[in-house]
Amino acid sequence: MPPITIEERLSILETEVSKLKISFMTIPQPIKPWWEEIIGIFANDPAFDEAIAIGREYRKSWKDTFELDREKE
Repeated sequence: MPPITIEERLSILETEVSKLKISFMTIPQPIKPWWEEIIGIFANDPAFDEAIAIGREYRKSWKDTFELDREKE
């Protein structure tokens, strides 16, 4: 089988790009961004509230550590 020419490769690629464009245009686009779909899913969730509190304590512990280091300088 002879090697494929650049022109043939380009023609194949153009065909594939056209197919992708058509398939992309037929996919229904979401009305809202994904992040708007998940807003509030953790409302009134005690586990989420606990995770937030733990994260806050962790960040505060690092802040206190850095402040102590600055005072030593």
